[in-house]
Amino acid sequence: MHPAPSIIMFSALSGLGFGLLTMLGLGFPEVSGWVAFIFFAIGFALAGGGLISATFHLGHPERALKSFTQWRSSWLSREAWAAAGAMAVMGIYAALIIFTGTRVAILGWIGAALSLLTVFTTSMIYTQLKTVPRWNHWSPPVLFMSYAIVGGLLMAGQVSVAVPFLVALGVLQVFAWVDQDRKEAASDTTLATATGLGHIGTVKAFESPHTGGNYLTHEMAFRIARKHAQTLKIISVILAVVIPVALLLLPFHHLLALLAVVSHFAGVAAQRWLFFAEAKHVVSLYYGR
Repeated sequence: MHPAPSIIMFSALSGLGFGLLTMLGLGFPEVSGWVAFIFFAIGFALAGGGLISATFHLGHPERALKSFTQWRSSWLSREAWAAAGAMAVMGIYAALIIFTGTRVAILGWIGAALSLLTVFTTSMIYTQLKTVPRWNHWSPPVLFMSYAIVGGLLMAGQVSVAVPFLVALGVLQVFAWVDQDRKEAASDTTLATATGLGHIGTVKAFESPHTGGNYLTHEMAFRIARKHAQTLKIISVILAVVIPVALLLLPFHHLLALLAVVSHFAGVAAQRWLFFAEAKHVVSLYYGR
């Protein structure tokens, strides 16, 4: 599928923001006063900025508020409610810490749970789509939440915990790519099954549905060369995992920690680009893909 910049920035920024809010809700790091204000401000800015960037991909951004109305059937609506709940609870939790020096642990735990729930609902928007084999897989929820947790640990300065989590994330990501390739290769969906004409005989496309490009060919039938995908995967793992681990194993310095976060974010952005670019929607079968 076509990797829209707004969706890439949304998933990467909001994941990092809600990951940091999760850590703050759990009490990592234990900050107060203006230091707490800065940490919470960064978390809210990343999470809120990511959510706002997602509206740029909508045909009618002014209708975004209507997403709250379909929570019974839509993961997008559930994401909206989870995000609103997480930011509301974390807002109260942050205000108490900053202005009164009072840490209400139960509020932090609820806010952390809602923050992770928001990331989970985001991943389920894609995982539920049976028409995209690479997404209809166990890996999107696991990876989205794993990236959020690791990003949150890096942002919160939890170096000793972040290093083993980064290594585990790298292994998990590689395994997920391999298993996604396996599932996609094993898919029995063809032009014959897509049209329902397989019982007649061999099904071939006489001609394309139309002569020019349209929304489906642009958004749903995007193609990326396999060699380019492999190169980007290597770059993604190096940026998101290898470089941050190498930097964090050096004697601690705030500049190195900042560079580790920047490198990790760049790797996440590359991973999210691939997440969309490699996804093949079954509608592309009608266009000879």
